[in-house]
Amino acid sequence: MNKFYKRFAMPYQIWLTILVFIPLIALIVIGFSNYNSSIDLVDLNLTLSNLHLLIESQTLVAYKNSFLFASVTTLVCFVLGYLVAYQIKQSKFKNKFVLLTIIILPMWSNLILRTESLLNIMEKNNILNSIIGFSIFGDIAGTQAAVLFGLIFTYMPFMILPIYTALEKIDFSLIEASNDLGLTPFMTFWKVTFPLSLKGVITGSIMVFLSTIAGFAVPKILGKGNLVFIGNIIDTKFLYTTFNDGSLLAIVILVFILGALLIITKIDKEGETLL
Repeated sequence: MNKFYKRFAMPYQIWLTILVFIPLIALIVIGFSNYNSSIDLVDLNLTLSNLHLLIESQTLVAYKNSFLFASVTTLVCFVLGYLVAYQIKQSKFKNKFVLLTIIILPMWSNLILRTESLLNIMEKNNILNSIIGFSIFGDIAGTQAAVLFGLIFTYMPFMILPIYTALEKIDFSLIEASNDLGLTPFMTFWKVTFPLSLKGVITGSIMVFLSTIAGFAVPKILGKGNLVFIGNIIDTKFLYTTFNDGSLLAIVILVFILGALLIITKIDKEGETLL
């Protein structure tokens, strides 16, 4: 019977190989080779000469910006996201799925369109200024504040959903037991609720951190080129210079992603917080 059902997975395995594994192997080969458009495959040689890119000043600045903004974005999303998820969990609203749908609704639209819309309302002359007569954000387009706000706005749902899922799975009898033992509501939250929701916090933090550190659209659009992330350098390398450099930097990001996925599988083996 198992062999029978495995046949249904064959199309998925084929597409996974074609669209994931083969490009991944090609990425590694290109990153550590002398490949370019003028070299035939028979003349392809492996080399480590491309590694100098990792210690160039522009690359180091991009890594610093990426890690700094990813860390701050993750921290802010954790604080605000936990408050939102907790309030939804504690709310008396019968259909909480509607509230979650409202939260993830912006994710259903294209990321570029959302970011361009944010850019419009962050500029001095924007659509809100035309409607209500004044600008909410002032003229912050092209600044670090604009990029940070855009990152938080974009990736907040990735924090809220895992935390809410973890909170929803907590056995309410444990909360009642802590209350019966005389714990205050705050102590109940700190000693029972928060520890039991750590799976969701860690999963959400990893998802937000990785999405921020590997992204390039938000800093490129809202930062107007004034702030460079590692994703922007990868984008530039692939479009305007050599595939070797772009592939090498992409491999570094890929290592972080695979490491984070390994942590998630160790912490949340059943994938409960990803539902």
